[in-house]
Amino acid sequence: MKISKILKDNRVTVSFEVFPPKQWDKLETTKQTVRELCKYSPDFMSVTYGAAGTTSGFTTEIANEVKDCGITPLSHLTCLTSSRDKIHQVVSELDANGIENILALRGDVPQGFEFTDRQYFSNAYQLVNEIKSINPNICVGGACYPEVHPESKNRVEDIAHLKEKVDCGVEFLTTQMFFDNEKFFNFYEMCQIKGINVPIIAGIMPITNANQVKRSIELSNSSVPAKFFRIMERFGDDPDKMKQAGIIYATDQIIDLMANGFNNIHIYTMNKPDVAMAIMNGLSSIINE
Repeated sequence: MKISKILKDNRVTVSFEVFPPKQWDKLETTKQTVRELCKYSPDFMSVTYGAAGTTSGFTTEIANEVKDCGITPLSHLTCLTSSRDKIHQVVSELDANGIENILALRGDVPQGFEFTDRQYFSNAYQLVNEIKSINPNICVGGACYPEVHPESKNRVEDIAHLKEKVDCGVEFLTTQMFFDNEKFFNFYEMCQIKGINVPIIAGIMPITNANQVKRSIELSNSSVPAKFFRIMERFGDDPDKMKQAGIIYATDQIIDLMANGFNNIHIYTMNKPDVAMAIMNGLSSIINE
């Protein structure tokens, strides 16, 4: 099913993200993780493409596992380090496997990478155009940053780039992780003002280990509220307490989002079915309205 259709009636939706393994001998373990996550009936499940495409070879196989479990897969696709031929190959492979949803991303800049005049894909909107030229029926989503993309000069420039991406055919957006819902509310209002009217899915990362925070901030350009810093100071040295506190904090974020009318939630599970289970249990009555 196309994700645009899943999001169409504004009902409550909760989706998960899973990432492929880096080695073949871990593939079955990841498939088992997918099967465990699917038990909690997410509305769809996204499968990452890996930093700089490093795990791209596993994406289709994991997406097929999601589909075989009866869940709609969303395959990530990055373009920065790819040729047109590579993009055509991957899109054709996904299409041949009945995978009709792609999250179009530029991708992280690899260490030592330099942009040149010969760079075919420099921005995500170019990938969106390419996917649509290959198969206009594919449902294409995009990413967005509630607290401004790290490479944008300011919010105005960031929103302009986002609008450009949507105008190329993006049918929904998923945010990078954020820890302060007010940042998301302000971002959403700005998108509405600028005519970005596609569904925006709120991306929530349960921080279950204090060491995750630095890396999470680097990836998402997100700020950490004083409330969450106090949680880390109190519980960060105790893994069990930090895990429980992180799950509760993420669950509270989701409840607050839904209370304010934002019904589409994407959970960055970090391949941890027990974390997904705890959050879904905490939302059980709320999401089964």
